[in-house]
Amino acid sequence: MKTDLLQRFLLLFMLPGLLAVNSCTSKEKKNSANVAQTDSTMLCVGYYWNEAEGKEFLEKQRREYTTVEDWKRRSEQIRKQILKGTGLEKFPKKCPLNPIFGDKRTYEDYQVQNVAFESLPGVYVTGSLYTPVNAVKNLPGILNTHGHWAELDDYGRYRPDAQKRFAAMARTGAMVFAYDMVGYGQLAQEHRWIHKHPESLKLQLWNSIRSIDFLLSLGVDPERIAITGASGGGTQAFLLTAVDDRIAVSVPVVQVSAHFFGGCVCESGMQIHKTDNFQTNNVEIAACAAPRPMLVVSDGDDWTKNTPFVEYPHLQYIYGLFNEFETVENTHLPADKHGYDYNKRVAVYPFLAKHLGLDVTKAVNPDGSLIEQNIVIEDIESLYPFDEKNPFPAHGIKTNDAVVWD
Repeated sequence: MKTDLLQRFLLLFMLPGLLAVNSCTSKEKKNSANVAQTDSTMLCVGYYWNEAEGKEFLEKQRREYTTVEDWKRRSEQIRKQILKGTGLEKFPKKCPLNPIFGDKRTYEDYQVQNVAFESLPGVYVTGSLYTPVNAVKNLPGILNTHGHWAELDDYGRYRPDAQKRFAAMARTGAMVFAYDMVGYGQLAQEHRWIHKHPESLKLQLWNSIRSIDFLLSLGVDPERIAITGASGGGTQAFLLTAVDDRIAVSVPVVQVSAHFFGGCVCESGMQIHKTDNFQTNNVEIAACAAPRPMLVVSDGDDWTKNTPFVEYPHLQYIYGLFNEFETVENTHLPADKHGYDYNKRVAVYPFLAKHLGLDVTKAVNPDGSLIEQNIVIEDIESLYPFDEKNPFPAHGIKTNDAVVWD
């Protein structure tokens, strides 16, 4: 009964976007050079499988790849379907980033600077850079994505636990870029950007690809770029890692599941999991990170409750094909709930420090407790990049439907 109710909720949540998939006007179609043709009957939404079906699929797939070469062929199939399903099989021309930087705000051992850049002409990605005080060149870079926390007092990348995470990572010696997902943040509050749009997944993935370009433009070490996020942000983390090998380290939190496919149009509203002759799930997508370091964080209160027994052994098997058993890890928190709360951060900081060459003692005490005192939680509007000094550009796009893919 619980699963049935959740399935109904997820379908209702996605319905506005799914109904709009094939309702573009001819003008909108003409403006979209990379339109993805989505067959709604092929979408794997939310609890598309039950737990037994998810486990059975992985057991079947395991027999299909017994060598590194087998898995490389399979991972390439998965990567191609993600790009084809999102209409990114052929990348649009990369426009200049034209970044807009706000003033730096200096706190104890870290700085914050609001930024925006163009991922497509007139399409702005908004976020904030967190850097160490007295930062040196060639820092590691960490992208931070967020999930579907949408209440204004507990919202996206502005949540207190998120701001603590960004600041702590910067204190350890990383350049951290925390950015808004499509239809979140200032563009949603002041313009007409929405999240539940049929091409949210496409634009969100493209924005993430361009976010790597943005970090590289600022001089981060190209060999030390990581991504992490929870819930829907975890989905974005493993999707980007699957399609862009510039991500060296990935940490998807409370989202890698054999039977749950993500309930939002930004996760499963385009045809990335299934075609007439192809089927995958989010475990295989996450495994496309192999042999790059990956930490999967799970808890006992959501669709990741079986991770130590189902999802993680499958990931270990694939990493084992590369003889890299120790490069993939799982932290399971059976008493925890869904989120990127204190215990998750306790697990993540040492992993990132180990693989990015960071100073974990700036974020974690010897007894394992977190050093989060004197991290300033800023209000939402102070984290907006556009203000009187940096107004929203005249050519800026104010709605999803005005996006042009060239």
